[in-house]
Amino acid sequence: METTTVRTARTIIDAANRIVRRDGVARLTLDAVAREAGLSKGGLLYHFPSKNALIAGMTAALLEDFEGEVRRRSGADDQRTGRWLRAYVLATADDELRPDDETAALIAAVATSPELMAPLQRRYELWQQQVEADGLPPAMATLVRLAADGLWLADLLGLAPPASDLRAEVVAAMLALTRADRDGVDPERRGRQEGKERTKP
Repeated sequence: METTTVRTARTIIDAANRIVRRDGVARLTLDAVAREAGLSKGGLLYHFPSKNALIAGMTAALLEDFEGEVRRRSGADDQRTGRWLRAYVLATADDELRPDDETAALIAAVATSPELMAPLQRRYELWQQQVEADGLPPAMATLVRLAADGLWLADLLGLAPPASDLRAEVVAAMLALTRADRDGVDPERRGRQEGKERTKP
């Protein structure tokens, strides 16, 4: 159950996101956010004492929403090996979670500050630990994670992101690797091949 403090902080973050989306990150000031949220500046400063603290809160909310989607998808996957990584790929490639101008502006603001980058870097370190503990060969699992991150960055920065059909094939190829065994072979494909060999005259 959300407390009043949590609800108010989320109201402020939502107001800040609307400003970034509508006016750009250059117009993101504490005064503007307080007006947009319908709060006094003192009320805003109680939750976010500086602009950097506000941007950190916006980034944390973005990451928490993403992680919530990863948890939801992982919980619905009945194949344990590669479960978390599949959820990561699917959440990253989800059209509804595809990065927009608001996300691009926020990431640009974070990238200019080592203080703001540090929590993002720590979060990625935790995700990498999940990747390596997901029951797949660590190098192959890391390759899939980096491919998913590359797709996200291509969407974010407009770096020739693949069109719909090719995009679907790329995502399917990543998912196939999350179902591979320790030798890097999809177990279903191995089973079919072994079946064919057993039926050979």
